[in-house]
Amino acid sequence: MSIRRLPEKLVNRIAAGEVVERPAAAVKELVENAIDAGATRISVRIADGGTSRIEVEDDGCGMLPADMALALERHATSKLPGDAIEDVTTLGFRGEALPSIASVARLTLESRIVGGDGWRRVIDNGALVAEGPAAIAPGTRVVVDDLFARVPARRKFLRSARSEYAACLDVVKRLAMARPDIGFTFDHDGRRVLDVQGGQDRVARVAALTSRDLAANSIGVDIDRGDLHLGGVISLPTFNRGIADHQYLFVNGRPVKDRLLVGALRGAYVDLLARDRHPVVALFLDVPTSEVDVNVHPAKTEVRFRDPQLVRGMIVGGLRRALDEHGFRSVQRPAEVALAAWQQEPVAPPAPTLFAAHLPYPHAPATHLFGADGDPATHALLHDRVIDFAPPPGALPHDALPMGRAETAHAPVPSGEAHPLGIARGQIAQTYIVAEAADGLVIVDQHAAHERLVLEQLRRGMGGQAVPSQGLLLPEVVELDEPACDRLEAAAPQLAALGVELERFGPAAVMVRATPAMLGAIDCRKLVTDIADDLAGYDAALGLSERLELVAATMACHGSVRAGRTLSVAEMNALLRTMEVTPHSGQCNHGRPTWVKLAMGDVERLFGRK
Repeated sequence: MSIRRLPEKLVNRIAAGEVVERPAAAVKELVENAIDAGATRISVRIADGGTSRIEVEDDGCGMLPADMALALERHATSKLPGDAIEDVTTLGFRGEALPSIASVARLTLESRIVGGDGWRRVIDNGALVAEGPAAIAPGTRVVVDDLFARVPARRKFLRSARSEYAACLDVVKRLAMARPDIGFTFDHDGRRVLDVQGGQDRVARVAALTSRDLAANSIGVDIDRGDLHLGGVISLPTFNRGIADHQYLFVNGRPVKDRLLVGALRGAYVDLLARDRHPVVALFLDVPTSEVDVNVHPAKTEVRFRDPQLVRGMIVGGLRRALDEHGFRSVQRPAEVALAAWQQEPVAPPAPTLFAAHLPYPHAPATHLFGADGDPATHALLHDRVIDFAPPPGALPHDALPMGRAETAHAPVPSGEAHPLGIARGQIAQTYIVAEAADGLVIVDQHAAHERLVLEQLRRGMGGQAVPSQGLLLPEVVELDEPACDRLEAAAPQLAALGVELERFGPAAVMVRATPAMLGAIDCRKLVTDIADDLAGYDAALGLSERLELVAATMACHGSVRAGRTLSVAEMNALLRTMEVTPHSGQCNHGRPTWVKLAMGDVERLFGRK
């Protein structure tokens, strides 16, 4: 078969397969053109998820009729005045979007410059069908009707109208976030979905386009390293999502979905979130145009950096430093659903079950809230003083009450004003510590909090401060498969810094001689097995040091204070004081909060005082 030159119409359709694979891609290209045209207000209207109609209108510089004709030809653009493609500063530059869209849909292009007359051109699947004057305000309006109507092979692979609408909305949100100086509106099937005003700052625009709770649970980022600048906002680890669709990444104002940036973001939160949880972030990276290549793919969502390790190190190090600076900070306010669960129940006197039925955990001891003498007329430790009270007539016998025992207070309990997490007042269900702070009531998950403290101590061991180890009286032999033993043997020097001393003991076993002293008495076999599984399970592309950081989280879980353990008041206060000076103690190793605070105003509202 002889070689032939493909017709222009077919070439455009082939190009459209890369540039316009779904309605959201068409929306992206048209909005980027509007931004490059200097618009201050952009309106986007779609119908049926963008398959039936897409309309993008702007108040930019507009085009002359001759320029409109050129704009509909492939590789014709006004955004590359010279041949230096490495110095691209606009969002678009390839000159493919409009002809590609016009080859697979009916496209109407209307435009007018200031002081000129409007003009209109209509292209139906690659063929010019009409042109003439148009009544339009200065700017440009592009209407795309019946996308892929004559390309059934492409149209049948589109998702539902609802899914395509969600993709279009995501595209507009990302572009609106990149340009807070421009106003955006977005309508779907005649309903206004998004409306943001121009002239906002970056933080205000991010808050307007994401969760309204992000502002109260986020950390600002502002980092310079040479000619590189990283700015934006990142969420506290405890403010996370189950999917990664709330991660907005920009390079020189261009929304991207780059694997290097996503991997760096994952590395910054590596031991702060569970594997299936993701932070909410909006990061803006500005680099010299000579240090980044944006001409990687026609969709322009991928970039390549001249020095990728510098970029990755800047993101990981900068975000970790920002998170470290916020210490034990966590999501401050309980969820509204949880707060609403505090119900007032009418109790008619006499109340024979006053001490038992209305406790939050009727089958678990309310430890440290009552005295130690065993008499029903117990002592309750409240607000720095001991109050005597007697049970009402008909109350249950004291041996039937689900109460624990605690030491008797021999001195006034200290005030919580000097400590952010307050002073321990009790323990609920042998799991949660209740503390009184100057501005509210603090509830701490003792296992989650201690797990984080142990992990941070193990991480310090990896940083050069060796973790003290406890030698086993009788070394324990753990049998594993040979590859697992190979991995443990290779990591033995690094594991020794974490307090785990082991050596090879035959082809399919290792001998454990010592474990971290801080973990106390643990199941040595299970610990070593979990470490071997982690070394095998994590991405092989990670360095050994990075994998060991993930292994440390597993080790921390083995040695933490378990739920169900009774703590003394001294132990509870020691845990609170350590949390206040330990980085990341506001969230456990899986991204859940270790403590929450109920403000005094909320407490007063529960009792009708406000």
